[in-house]
Amino acid sequence: MDGISDICADFLVEAREIVDQLGEQMVVLERQPDDRDALNAVFRGFHTIKGGAGFLDFPPMVTLCHAVEDRLDAARTGQAALDPFAFDAAQQALDLLADMLDCVAGARELPPVPQALIDRLHVDAGNAAPAAPEIRLEDLPENLDDLDFDALLDAFHGKGALPGAAAVSEAPPPAAAAPAPPPAKPARTASESTDGARAQAAHDAGETTVRVDVRRLDAMVNLVGELVLARNRLKTLRPRLRDEDLDRAVTALDAATGRLQSAVMMARMQPVGRVFSRFPKLARDVARQVSKSVELEVVGAETELDRNLVEALSDPLVHLVRNAIDHGIEAPEARRLAGKPEQGHVRLSAQQEGDHVLIEVRDDGAGIDPDRIRDSAVRKGLVDAESAARLSADDCLQLIFLPGFSTRQEVSDLSGRGVGMDVVQSRIRELSGTVQIQSEPGRGTRMSIKVPLTLAILPTLLVEIEGDVYALPLVRVVEVLAHHPRRTMWIDGQSVLDLREQPTPVLDLRAWLDVAPNASESATGVVLQAGEQRFVLVVDHVRGREEVVIKALPRTLRGLPGYAGASLIGDGRMALILDVDALHETGVRTRRAVANA
Repeated sequence: MDGISDICADFLVEAREIVDQLGEQMVVLERQPDDRDALNAVFRGFHTIKGGAGFLDFPPMVTLCHAVEDRLDAARTGQAALDPFAFDAAQQALDLLADMLDCVAGARELPPVPQALIDRLHVDAGNAAPAAPEIRLEDLPENLDDLDFDALLDAFHGKGALPGAAAVSEAPPPAAAAPAPPPAKPARTASESTDGARAQAAHDAGETTVRVDVRRLDAMVNLVGELVLARNRLKTLRPRLRDEDLDRAVTALDAATGRLQSAVMMARMQPVGRVFSRFPKLARDVARQVSKSVELEVVGAETELDRNLVEALSDPLVHLVRNAIDHGIEAPEARRLAGKPEQGHVRLSAQQEGDHVLIEVRDDGAGIDPDRIRDSAVRKGLVDAESAARLSADDCLQLIFLPGFSTRQEVSDLSGRGVGMDVVQSRIRELSGTVQIQSEPGRGTRMSIKVPLTLAILPTLLVEIEGDVYALPLVRVVEVLAHHPRRTMWIDGQSVLDLREQPTPVLDLRAWLDVAPNASESATGVVLQAGEQRFVLVVDHVRGREEVVIKALPRTLRGLPGYAGASLIGDGRMALILDVDALHETGVRTRRAVANA
């Protein structure tokens, strides 16, 4: 938000939070139009934004909020009940309000409010209440601290009315006599006045929070990362020095660093509800667009994640929720014929699992037919018919993540362009997470996303090849075992290990790195999880677990598949962080495809 005032920046933060809440509250109100609490909550949301917009001089935003208030107030007074036509207009107004806030953030001119939208929200003037009394400038208080901008806007335009139109609710009668002017106070700037009022309000309310620029938090996280690296270095040196006092000092530093790291990370945590609150409105809009009846259930909105991850998950979740409604949920008639309720059900949930968060989008729709997925992939040339015939049902489901895959014959605003699920998978991988799919034809589909609580510091398993160290994300490590090359078999041109009667592909990291084979018979296998598949990565040695600070790759390695980042480890050397999914694709799958060619 560079280039805008602090007051405007604060307004944008608050207004966007209110808009997200309004999307959810409007859906609740549409389901229960007689809910007075929901109606009042929606009214207060638009009223609050109107007050800030009026203070900052955004006339189109004030006009829009007044139009919605006009219609909501008519419902509150019993003049005109809210109907589907009114709800559609209010939702359209909410979308326009979000666009206006984006324009404010980008220092662009606000779009005008379409007259057609105003007309849809306008209440018959013949049933309106008397206009508000005239307000003169000389009646206004001299000091900004004594000015209630919401009340001023209501006085100028009438509570819930359009500027220049008759007010809906009756205005209070003018006072018999003007109050005595307040005592003179030293002149202050608008910024000083607002800051002072905010500080006083916080003090009076006993507020225990403070708004901090996220860049300061990011700087603190970076400093903690450097401290973790220094701590790891000292822990590596400690056994060599064998000094009792140094050992105690390093132990104390280790504990303090861990507590500080946890505290700083907690400061950046935000509930995923910040993103989840947008989806009731999204689900409502998509369902109406495709003529379906859908109920969205939100569970675990209080689950916390690093704020950077919360925002980054927004787009992937939009894809998944849209797909669940557009592809998953059947039309009402089809659901009725299948013996299901006409209204479909989509469940968006989040829960913490150790140092990761699991987010699921589940629907009770038609499910995914693996054979249909297979046929569509072959028809589009994404996989050859011979290879497709050997795919299991679970493997077929993974084909929906291929770029350009789609089962839709027609192209719409929501689907059919072959863009979506591959974007979801790519984005989740960038977040060091995984996305998995489970589906049962006729019963529904479940999409599961698993991401770390934070991206700043990553728990890893360090392995060695020819003295060079590589880091594997610990969340992908299933187990570590001794590896003997003689125990491997060859199936379909791929080296396979019989792991508890389960054939598991084997990838030698030396071969993948194009390093000479290991002359020794002893090696170590690390079983890794790549989506729904597991494979064994053969390495020389396993050094153990270590938390690393993720850094950008050296320029020579950027863009190469298989590398996710780099870090300094405890002994001062650089370790490359390996991308497990890319290892699986460029190693196991590529070798199998070449062997079968």
